[in-house]
Amino acid sequence: MIAQNREILEDRIRRACERAGRERDEICIVAVSKTFAVERIREAMDAGFRDFGENYVQELEEKRSKLGHDPRWHFVGHLQTNKVKYIAGYVHLIHSVDNFRLAQEIQKRAEKATRTVDVLVEVHTTGEATKYGVLPDRTEELVRQIAGLDRVRVHGLMTMGPFSDDPNDSRPSFRRLSDLKRRIEDQGIPMSHLSMGMTHDFEVAIEEGATILRIGTAIFGERKKKERTI
Repeated sequence: MIAQNREILEDRIRRACERAGRERDEICIVAVSKTFAVERIREAMDAGFRDFGENYVQELEEKRSKLGHDPRWHFVGHLQTNKVKYIAGYVHLIHSVDNFRLAQEIQKRAEKATRTVDVLVEVHTTGEATKYGVLPDRTEELVRQIAGLDRVRVHGLMTMGPFSDDPNDSRPSFRRLSDLKRRIEDQGIPMSHLSMGMTHDFEVAIEEGATILRIGTAIFGERKKKERTI
């Protein structure tokens, strides 16, 4: 099933790239595997996926203990400072840094692990109280602060669109993030990535400049509450 889902997903991505005048190889798919069992992740790996995103540190740790380093693990959920120590030694990319205190903790844990941790700054672009992220007008300052750390490397920005059945409702959020990226780059800070777009709105995200898509349902199917995570 996942191999078939990938074919459908790839076709949709290619068509969105054509509309936007972009190349397919500009886009990285992060398969969001939260709540899905290790066996489903292995199936996804067999289908060609390499990057996997998890929302909870404990679940990520459990899956990594079974799958090791073969997947590139992304942390895409809200990250608490007291959980950084568990993932700093191996995580490929943290998508959700939204304050300097968290960045400082990542710096401290990265020093202990003798590595540099790559991160994205999460930006709150919708005004919805249920979402995390630094406000747009404070984003540039936070990026500059993090850029001063030698063990934390800012690669770009992340956001979530609004809760809506209409993908186009996400366009203003995605466009705002793209504008922020350009403004920060104008200040001399390189920004490689925009992590935005999920199953319901990733085509709009591609049209607005996304380089990383966080896709769960279109790959694994609908989540079931009873599905085991390990």
